[in-house]
Amino acid sequence: MHRTWAIVEREMRRFSKSPMMIVMSMIFPLMQLIVLGYAFGGNVKHLKLAIVDQDHGVPAVKIRELATAVSSGARTLDLLDYSDSGQAMGDLRNGVVNGVLTIPPDFSRRLLTNNDPRVALISDNTDTFVSASMAATVGAFIGHLNAPETPVRVSGAAGLDVVEVYPYVPYIQYLLPGSITMSIFMMVMIGGGIIFIDDKARGLHEGYLVTPITKLELVAGFNISGTIKAVLAGAAITIIGSIIAGVPSPLDPMRFFRMMLVISITAFALISLMFLLMVRVTDPLMPRMMFGLLNTVLYFPSGAVYPQQGFPGWMHVIAVVDPFTYSVHAFKSLLLKNTGFEAIAGDVAYLLVFSVIAMTAATLLFKRTL
Repeated sequence: MHRTWAIVEREMRRFSKSPMMIVMSMIFPLMQLIVLGYAFGGNVKHLKLAIVDQDHGVPAVKIRELATAVSSGARTLDLLDYSDSGQAMGDLRNGVVNGVLTIPPDFSRRLLTNNDPRVALISDNTDTFVSASMAATVGAFIGHLNAPETPVRVSGAAGLDVVEVYPYVPYIQYLLPGSITMSIFMMVMIGGGIIFIDDKARGLHEGYLVTPITKLELVAGFNISGTIKAVLAGAAITIIGSIIAGVPSPLDPMRFFRMMLVISITAFALISLMFLLMVRVTDPLMPRMMFGLLNTVLYFPSGAVYPQQGFPGWMHVIAVVDPFTYSVHAFKSLLLKNTGFEAIAGDVAYLLVFSVIAMTAATLLFKRTL
């Protein structure tokens, strides 16, 4: 083992002399966490809603008052009055407004006579998030028109009570597990794959081949040093990201111990995968070209950004074999639910088996000749 540790020591000494590599491998996941967390996690506000009132009756005025209350309170809507429906539709198509609420001339009469009163919401459905939010908001205050003026003391209608097991999870917290996994992957890619190929290109790799060191010792040395680097990056992002995202009690001893265990296993699994992919590569441009592809193929199907239940079938196949999937699931269980080992046992087992297979294959493919 002393020859393996000699490789580890050499790699770590080299790593400590590259502070910019350490910083850059952490900045990207943090920026991704902050930008994506706040870009996708907030409530939709200030949607421009054009109101075309062709009725001017008391119920139509009440709709206007309800819409004004929403605009003044949650600020979901910004109201714009139009007298011409044609102009309102033109502004909708030109992107000036997000939707047009039209109150027809006979709305008040139909409402007072219980004769199927209807209003029309015409929305720009090219943005499904905006149109869905606007439809839900308008539907909510239109529904208030149907509420009885004298509330019923005991309702005979079936109801639903939603009980939430865990506290509210903002999107930035939901995104944190994927950012931790990404920080590990970044360090593996930069501090493992790219440096290994650069050593080959500069001829440094030839020095190992003239020594009596075995293939297994070489592969183990590279993998262990890469794992240590990735663990340092993952631990730093866990602490900093938890503080930024507002995770409660992020430094709880048992939770942090379980997090470090998953970080270590994830790092070893990803460095084993990276070494397997790079073991026969000689072109120094190849790992740089592969980075974007691997980032897309591994990160997005893992469920880090969007639930896997919404994926098509072919993407589920990728997610099943993707080590990111099991890492992200384990981090979510620990960070968002503060669960024990029983909740992450399957994830840890898969990552360990994946590591053994990848490292064994890399050892077999490793050539002791140029």
